[in-house]
Amino acid sequence: MEKILVIQTAFIGDAILTLPMIQKLKTKFRDCEIDVISTPVTAEIFSSSPFVSKVIALDKRGKHRSIFSLLNFIKEIKKNNYTRIFSPHRSFRTSFIVMNLGVKESYGFSTSSMRHVYKNLIDYVPLHHEVQRNLDLIGYKEDWKILPEINISEKIKEKVDLFYNKNNLDGNVAAIAPGSIWETKKYPVNYFENVIEFLLEKSFKIVLIGNENDKQFCNKLSERFQNKVILSAGMFSIIETIEMLKRVKVLVSNDSAPTHFGMCADIPVLTLYCSTVPEFGFYPYNKISSFINLNNLKCKPCGIHGHNKCPINTFACGYELEPQIVIKKLKEMLNVYN
Repeated sequence: MEKILVIQTAFIGDAILTLPMIQKLKTKFRDCEIDVISTPVTAEIFSSSPFVSKVIALDKRGKHRSIFSLLNFIKEIKKNNYTRIFSPHRSFRTSFIVMNLGVKESYGFSTSSMRHVYKNLIDYVPLHHEVQRNLDLIGYKEDWKILPEINISEKIKEKVDLFYNKNNLDGNVAAIAPGSIWETKKYPVNYFENVIEFLLEKSFKIVLIGNENDKQFCNKLSERFQNKVILSAGMFSIIETIEMLKRVKVLVSNDSAPTHFGMCADIPVLTLYCSTVPEFGFYPYNKISSFINLNNLKCKPCGIHGHNKCPINTFACGYELEPQIVIKKLKEMLNVYN
């Protein structure tokens, strides 16, 4: 039996976009077991995959931060006797783990740190979508637009049911995800207000989603709308949020993790690109989704992730993406033209 290890300790969105690769690994090696090294935050995602046998959390900012604790971590997982390693993550720490595990068949990208530790190097194609890049890693050459699959427990469904019933969320519901780790990825709050006003005029009920860190930002956005906007930031886990999104008509999100939650839920997602660009490979790719990106700015993109402040103090990438542009696209997606 093949015993496969996948290493993915990047951000939440990266974790979700690794699931299609894991799904196809299970097809390629039918009798295999697949374990995943993840972060504590993303362990929930991989644990919900029906194709993953075990999730091993690497707390790289906590208890596994030092070289000694990392070596002890490697010593423990080495006992699992893996036959193959696939590593979408390209960091030095990941390559260090691969090197010390000593598994004969290892697969990494040509842009990985310490790439010489991998027996099989796969070209990293910058213009490919992240899902396609991950599938390149395992030699999958067919249609790459594969949606992530997760299991949702009845307990989670009941929790979401309760939330919907408590807030009278029936009929047309739209979700807004206004937060991001990076400030220059955030669409201006007053522009989001205009988008919400449009959706309210079209008789949509609005839910603001996000994690615990997005609470303050979501509260600020909801202040002027009183009881017309429902707050859910910090109330749900990643998988619970995906279940909640399955019941909405559209999600409007920055270029951030909620975009990929919407993909997992297979709903219409409209992703707004401020400082980043879709060419990085993290755009929504199901047929019912879309994105908006300004191509006429010389300063854009200013970085792969964005910044805590606009490097040239204009934030033109956000301010020039005016609300009417977003509303026009929403009208097309929702078939609302009046």
